[in-house]
Order: sequence, then C-alpha cells, then structure tokens
Amino acid sequence: MKKIWKNERGFTLVEMMIVLLIISVLILISIPNVTKHSANIDKKGCEAFIKMVEGQVEAYKIENKKIPTIELLSESEFLKGVDSCPNGDKIKIQTDGSVVVAKESEE
Repeated sequence: MKKIWKNERGFTLVEMMIVLLIISVLILISIPNVTKHSANIDKKGCEAFIKMVEGQVEAYKIENKKIPTIELLSESEFLKGVDSCPNGDKIKIQTDGSVVVAKESEE
C-alpha cells in the first residue's frame, strides 16, 4: 500500500508541554477570580431571595389578613419548605412584615 502523505508529522513532546503550560497558567489566573466573586454572588442571591419572600409575605397578608411567620410560609404553598437563603443564612419575618437575615443570637 502506498503512503498518501510522505511527510507525516505529529506534535513533539516539547510542543505538548508548552500547550499544557499555557493552559495551566490560564487556569491558575482564572480560579482566584472566580472564588473572589462567589461571596458577592451569594450575597446577591440572598438579597434576591429576601425580595421574593417579601412578595410572598404580602401575598399571604392579602389572602389571610395577618402577617405570617417564616414557619407558616415554609409549611404553606407560599415557600414550600424553604426558610433560608441559598447560601444558608436564616431569614426572619419581623412584626411589621419586613424580611431580614436573622442574626445567630436571634435564632
């Protein structure tokens, strides 16, 4: 059988090592940036969750004519068993109906 390509050439070990080095450097640069922003992402996620719970408190007040507790909301169809932010911070509904992150001493 006759060879179609006379000059078959693959990548050398040195070329492969250079590519691996470049990929490693890019990963080392990008990982700290991602972890730096994860706390900010958690904070914004909790803020959004609090806004959503405030809306559910208003819906509960309209339907039942009283301000609910977080336990009532999580047991009802309004929150379905969720009583904390996505990052794990517990939330609390105050007597005026506002929603805040509960401090550990209040729990």
